[in-house]
Amino acid sequence: MSHNRVRPLLYSLLAGMLFLAGCSHKTVAKATPPTPPPPPSPTATIHVTPEDVQAGQSATLSWSTANATNVSIDGVGEVAAAGSKQVSPSESTSYHLVAKGQGGNADATARLTVSQPVAAAMTPSEEELFAKMVKDLYFDYDKYDVRTSEQADLSADANFFKEHSNLRFVIEGHCDERGSEEYNMALGDNRAQAAKKQLISMGVDPSRIKVISYGKEKPFCNQDDESCYQQNRRAHFSLDR
Repeated sequence: MSHNRVRPLLYSLLAGMLFLAGCSHKTVAKATPPTPPPPPSPTATIHVTPEDVQAGQSATLSWSTANATNVSIDGVGEVAAAGSKQVSPSESTSYHLVAKGQGGNADATARLTVSQPVAAAMTPSEEELFAKMVKDLYFDYDKYDVRTSEQADLSADANFFKEHSNLRFVIEGHCDERGSEEYNMALGDNRAQAAKKQLISMGVDPSRIKVISYGKEKPFCNQDDESCYQQNRRAHFSLDR
């Protein structure tokens, strides 16, 4: 065989080997797996029933969550994913729920309004009513008859005594500092007796009334003038204890 015929054959054989060698090293591309979806976000709801209570009463706190791994309520602590609880706070309270999960956080709030009871109006005692309603009577100098200007107060006193028929009381006769002790003791007694007599005439039971004279021993005012003297010339009412 001539060299001219062998050479092309060798070239063809060498090219085929190179082609086969190149094919044996070719890399086959692998398929990329799909991206997983993100974890779902938590959801949360919370309610309180009823929403308004009086102090001392209770309400029901109810909640529900989804996609949460940790659930807590302020003032309550960690709780189950869903549930209910009786609550009885002493004052208005907001219950804040927080639900945490791989997909994030969610929260919800319920408000319980607590009304404080209105303080009952204090009913005054009969002793307090006596001090407020019963008025003293005042007299002219060296006199013991009840003045016309005092009749309205005496009538109001009589009405009070009749409305509170269980009360026993004392009428104290007082005088200003002028005159002797003996004279003023008698004058004080006359003033107290005059008030008693008129109360009886107005329908007050005489068995409830005690009379005593202090004369000038217990002055209400200690100034040396007519204004002060007038305050000391009186019939004073007090409860018989």
